[in-house]
Amino acid sequence: MVLKLSDPLLHLRTITANDEEILCQIYSSTRTEELAQLTDWTASQKEIFLRSQFTAQHNYYQNNYGGAHFWVIEYGSQTIGRLYLHTHYEGASMRIIDIALLPGWRNRGIGKQILLAIMELAEDTNRSVTIHVESFNRAMKLYKGLGFVLVSQTNGVYHLLEWKSNAHSFQENVLCKQQATNGSRTTTFNSL
Repeated sequence: MVLKLSDPLLHLRTITANDEEILCQIYSSTRTEELAQLTDWTASQKEIFLRSQFTAQHNYYQNNYGGAHFWVIEYGSQTIGRLYLHTHYEGASMRIIDIALLPGWRNRGIGKQILLAIMELAEDTNRSVTIHVESFNRAMKLYKGLGFVLVSQTNGVYHLLEWKSNAHSFQENVLCKQQATNGSRTTTFNSL
């Protein structure tokens, strides 16, 4: 499976055991603001905590998302982030398990380019796209701007967002109409 990325220097590479250190750095960079609030922890304690959290998360993803793609995001030959994507999650859905960029690569349109490529693949394969996002995540604005909508919340912090293409929504609408009128065998098509 290949995502169609518009920047020729931007590409995805399947992770290897040699990527563990950079993957830990990417993970740690997403927790900087949270850990800054822990003023009674030493730098060493924070580092140990982050490494253990990364290892737990990494192992969980590897063990619980069989069939998913686990990639590092590279720009040229430099690793700049990670993308974990399950393209056949719960039937007709693609799940972005995780997407993260190193701080120096954020706010450059790279995340948007990757999301648009995922959305294009979803549209081509008639799937929706889902992702869990923390309510305070700065990327929330990007997701909503691309048409992701809130599906549910957990503990007021974790938001499940979903994007559906027009074709996917149309087909889902037809299926609902078919199920609703199953007794009379009537199918109604709504115009887009």
